[in-house]
Amino acid sequence: MAKRLGPPILLGAVTIFAILLLTGTGSDDELQGTFEVDAVYSESGYVEVSFTDRSQKTSSVVLQVLGMKEPFQKTFSGNGFVEAVPFPDPPKYGWKVHPVVLDIEHAEFGHVQLKTEIRSPGEPAPAVIYSRP
Repeated sequence: MAKRLGPPILLGAVTIFAILLLTGTGSDDELQGTFEVDAVYSESGYVEVSFTDRSQKTSSVVLQVLGMKEPFQKTFSGNGFVEAVPFPDPPKYGWKVHPVVLDIEHAEFGHVQLKTEIRSPGEPAPAVIYSRP
């Protein structure tokens, strides 16, 4: 008889999410006021990811788009970027299966991670998860 894996997987995902939220040090308000990230799908077959550091103290950012056959990863130096990531079709199971993760090296905050989701044009921006491991 086949076992149902849905509930254990959901419980694991919720647990990981809670750990990320609880282990971050510092104020999310402080990080929210400093960093801005957005990822918008374009009907022309790409996702435009933008990042800005208002404090101008970021030395490097590693951008990752996960859940693809070949995950996208690119490193940037400086306080901001706009990158077009090829994405020919909207995903069958929704954008949540393709998180956008930024690993940031910041002069004041140290190592910071941001996670957000891709959105379609006209939709409200999804929440950003801030973490300082």
